[in-house]
Parts: sequence; C-alpha cells; structure tokens
Amino acid sequence: MRCRANPFQARTTISARMARHFTLNLRGRLVSLDRPMVMGILNLTPDSFYAASRQQTEDEIRRRVRRMTTEGADIIDVGACSSRPGAESGDGGEELQRLGRGLRIVREEAPRAVVSVDTWRADVARMAVEEAGADMVNDISGGTLDDAMFATVARMGVPYVLTHMRGTPQTMQTVAVYDDVARDVLLFLQERIDCLHELGVCDIIADPGFGFAKTLGHNYALMARLADFTALDAPLLVGVSRKSMIYRLLGTTPEAALNGTTALHMAALAAGAHILRVHDVREAVECVRIHAEIRKHSN
Repeated sequence: MRCRANPFQARTTISARMARHFTLNLRGRLVSLDRPMVMGILNLTPDSFYAASRQQTEDEIRRRVRRMTTEGADIIDVGACSSRPGAESGDGGEELQRLGRGLRIVREEAPRAVVSVDTWRADVARMAVEEAGADMVNDISGGTLDDAMFATVARMGVPYVLTHMRGTPQTMQTVAVYDDVARDVLLFLQERIDCLHELGVCDIIADPGFGFAKTLGHNYALMARLADFTALDAPLLVGVSRKSMIYRLLGTTPEAALNGTTALHMAALAAGAHILRVHDVREAVECVRIHAEIRKHSN
C-alpha cells in the first residue's frame, strides 16, 4: 500500500510535548499515558541478540511473566520471530505456534495484563488479537513487510506501534543511508500515520526504530533529536534495551549493557518518551519513578 506523503516543518518544546494528553483504547478501556509506561519483553525466539532474554520452555515463560508483572510491567510484549540485524524471518507457521503457546501462558499467569504482539505479519497479528486475546500490535516494519497489516489493524480496532525500518532484518544495515536521519525518519512516520488515519486507525504509537537500519551515529543522532518527534502528535515508544548502540560504543556485550540502557532511558524520558520497551523491568520502572520525581520539583 502506498501512502500519501505529508511533508511538514515543526519543532515543539519538550514542555509542550509533555502537556499533550494521550490515551490508548484497549478493548474499550481508556489507559492514560500521562505516566510513562514500561513494556516488558517476552521473547519466544531461540536466536535473539540477547541470549538471557530467550524463553523457550513453558516453565521459563511462566517465570518470566510472573517476574515482569511483579516488577511492575504495564505491558507485556510477546514476540516469536527474531528481528535482530541479519536474522532470518523464519516460517509464519512456526511463529504462530510459538505465539499461541506463549499468549496462552501469559493469559493464564496474568489475565489482567495489557498484552502486545510483536509481529510484522498481518495474519499472525489477527490470530493474536482475535483468537489469543492480545490488546495491541507492535510492528517493527511499519507496515512495509506485509501490505495487509494496516487494513488488518484498522479492522480489529487495536492500538498499533508504528516503527521505522528500511529493508528487512536480513538487509536493513545495508540501506542505512540518510540525508538527515531524524528528518527522514520523521517524514516516514508522518506519511504512514496519515495512511493509517485514512483507514480509521486512531491509536497509533510512533517508534523511531533504534537499531533498525541505523548506524551507531544514526542512533545517537535520533536520541539527540527525540524531542523533535513531537511533530507527529503521537505517543512515542523507545526501544533501546541492551542494543548494539550501547555495547558497541562501550566495547562490551549485551549482557553488560544494563547501565548504558538506563542512561538512555532517562534521556528518552527527558525528551518526552511515553513507553519504554525493555528487558529489565524493575530498573526501567525505577527510572520512570525517578524521572517523575524530578519533573514534580521542576515547576
């Protein structure tokens, strides 16, 4: 599906950004984003870049869900197809099988949890929402890998995380070329938001796509200008947890990247992020609380 471009020029202060009130309609329940939310990652793939996040057995999945809910996760994001650079996309049937089991366990362990499904396939998203009770769709491709995704989300009427990415997980690092990365990502997201609005999708969350078709420098340029994304008039999701923009800069590994992750989370919150997608829920929740306390005393 081709979407009409909508070039724009806008720059809004962080204080104005924070004054904008956003809500999500989760199956008829309005949830406020005045307090930033923490989205915990439930990874059902065998080849994620961060090995400690892989949950393969039923007992591992149950323990992970219990821990995330105990530590204060607002959303559980369930993914069953690796999106790391160079990852093979795998078979849709295998993704469905993994998700079916994982979503069943999530609903058994945390029946009241807000559940997101991390997939770029429209048929997988439909199954997860209509048959397995997922509340929202998180699409790393922004609808570029499956032409049916936008229409499917519009028909289901669930919130949609729109992420910037170029190419596929196999090719995305070969197409990381921009005139101005922040401007180019903004224009892509605005174009796709316009298209979704035309289809009647109201609850859209914008994700600049840290790590997806971005070099190390691109990632930090995006973080430095994250407040500019207020021009989209949509809540912002930031997913930087333990990514290569941290461990490559510091010369470490994903396992040693928690401190760097927390530093970026605080920077993202200061720039107006509404949702942090994380591996480490407790640490992110603490970061949100500390940032909120700072804001309370800044007026």
